[in-house]
Amino acid sequence: MDKPYFDKNGVIWLKSGADKRRVNSKEELRRIFQITVQFHADELPTKAGIDALDKLRFRDFLKDVYNREFPAASGELKRLLQNMNLAAEDGMMNLAGLLMFGEHPERFTPQFVVKAIRYPGNKIHATDYLDTEDFAGPLRKIFDDVLGFVMRNLHKVQAGRGVNAPGVPEIPETVFEELLVNALVHRDYLVSAPIRLFIFDNRIEIISPGHLPNNLTVEKILAGNSIIRNPILVSYVAKGLLPYHGLGSGIKRALDAWPRIDFTNDRDGCLFTATVHRTPVGKLKLATGSPKTSGKASEKMSEKTSEKILLALRQDGYLTIAELASRIGVRDRTIERNIKRLQEQNRLRRVGPDKGGHWEVIEGENE
Repeated sequence: MDKPYFDKNGVIWLKSGADKRRVNSKEELRRIFQITVQFHADELPTKAGIDALDKLRFRDFLKDVYNREFPAASGELKRLLQNMNLAAEDGMMNLAGLLMFGEHPERFTPQFVVKAIRYPGNKIHATDYLDTEDFAGPLRKIFDDVLGFVMRNLHKVQAGRGVNAPGVPEIPETVFEELLVNALVHRDYLVSAPIRLFIFDNRIEIISPGHLPNNLTVEKILAGNSIIRNPILVSYVAKGLLPYHGLGSGIKRALDAWPRIDFTNDRDGCLFTATVHRTPVGKLKLATGSPKTSGKASEKMSEKTSEKILLALRQDGYLTIAELASRIGVRDRTIERNIKRLQEQNRLRRVGPDKGGHWEVIEGENE
């Protein structure tokens, strides 16, 4: 595709071979610039000023990644965000900055959320579901919450362990870590639509807005090829904002952990779908107490885990994630998700650095 150009009257034209046509819509123009590597969706300016920044989240990121303090003056903060390619020239946050470090990104971009539903059976129902939730917030929060939704709706299997041993998920957690990161980072943010996640009895579908860019195909991504659609997001995710292990390798890792995954690149519908096939429940050796529960029951389980964490940390605030997981009988990731939720609920705080610090339970009206 040739690059767009202006004529003497300021009209934008696109030339392809001997033919040319007029570009009429802003969305088409943005997509053309994106294809010709002159523009990326995550660079788009938003209506969110620096007052929309999650200052605690950004402060922790600056400290952990760059070992620098949060700017005291608003002018200094604005320049820092611009230098980090998180804000536009006018000082407003760009889309990448808002999605990663905004306190409530959904107030400015309500379309960029994840809608998740657990259906009974293997078909979509208009009104019948077992569990449903919309997930909003900065990307890390969305990732953690959606992963928690998936894991609470999976069966637990014995996997060669004793009858009374804690079960393991029927599908490895790392599969959904990789697929969710892929969906959040590589989706097309020029399409105003949410990511959808459907859980059925026989499969789990993660449906991302936007087909594969340019000439990329499913066969090429399975071979490890990739095209960066959102370079700012990719650069920050690589710094640890989300679990990330290198460009073009996530899907291969997901398939290594669970080969029964299909990918559909729907160019007409402008969608990319990852379908994770489940083993029929009749063929699973379920662990004792494997959840066949609704979302409400799963939420109660999560609440119980949170209370156990608070009880343990009241007794010893220096316990590590691994020690808490061993004591309570859950995985490290479960502890991390619950601690994150407790911090957001202002029921738990971290005092001091990751190494050498300790946890402090906040007693008050929430208790």
